[in-house]
Amino acid sequence: MEVTLLGTGDTTGTPTPDCSCDTCEAARERGVKRSRFSVHVHNERTDESLLVDASPDLRHQFLANDVPLPDEVLISHIHFDHLDGLGNAYRLVSDVPVHAADETDPETGESVVGTVDRRYDYLDAVTPVPRTPFEPFEACGLELTLVPVDHPPLVCYGLAIEDPETGAKLSLSGDTNYGVPEDSREALRDPDLLLADGIVPEHLCEYHPLGGNHEVDGEFMTFGTKHMTFEGARRLGRDLDADETRVVHVSHFVPAEEAFVEPLAVDGERYVL
Repeated sequence: MEVTLLGTGDTTGTPTPDCSCDTCEAARERGVKRSRFSVHVHNERTDESLLVDASPDLRHQFLANDVPLPDEVLISHIHFDHLDGLGNAYRLVSDVPVHAADETDPETGESVVGTVDRRYDYLDAVTPVPRTPFEPFEACGLELTLVPVDHPPLVCYGLAIEDPETGAKLSLSGDTNYGVPEDSREALRDPDLLLADGIVPEHLCEYHPLGGNHEVDGEFMTFGTKHMTFEGARRLGRDLDADETRVVHVSHFVPAEEAFVEPLAVDGERYVL
């Protein structure tokens, strides 16, 4: 499978509009971007493409990257930076299955797939498909498994994608703190590539109103409650025995001298698994 990172940034992206911070200026000077999160997975065997999350920047992402429009879509959770690009399906694609979890979220009173159905019921191009966490299903000739992670207050899901023919595996942590449940970790384990949520370096926890969480070896693995630190993302990669880990969902609050170093991803990276 060929994996293209269409969007590797957080909710405002980098550079952030109307921001002249050192990191945003450095991104402009380098000609790199971290738009809102989205990943393209192409199955060369079947010539089908899966889109994981629908970024609000989706149109520009597909113009900037030489990848085909999706045959199927998966939505990890209902935050706007992962869902609101789904409206781009209008006049671009037709009858696209949109896979999403069927568990009811106590916070919203509906499931992720229910929210997709309600929000986009006017789009004939979108066909919501309910999926139960931990129950593998087929999409684009690949085996997908949704797993619960921890992104309070809303439910959110990580994802394991495996090619049943080649054994190649891509795991995505989803938006999460370091407290990923053990059964979910087991499903994500041993990927060729892990895309791990990491929003800032650990030393910035002192500026979060809630500080840091999930302290390991004197370092916070979680920034506040919702996202991993870079240290947490890298440790999750080691926990899962990932062959390679790329840190995604990176914010522009990262000091410029730390913002473009390994293993922090930028838009447009491609991997063949």
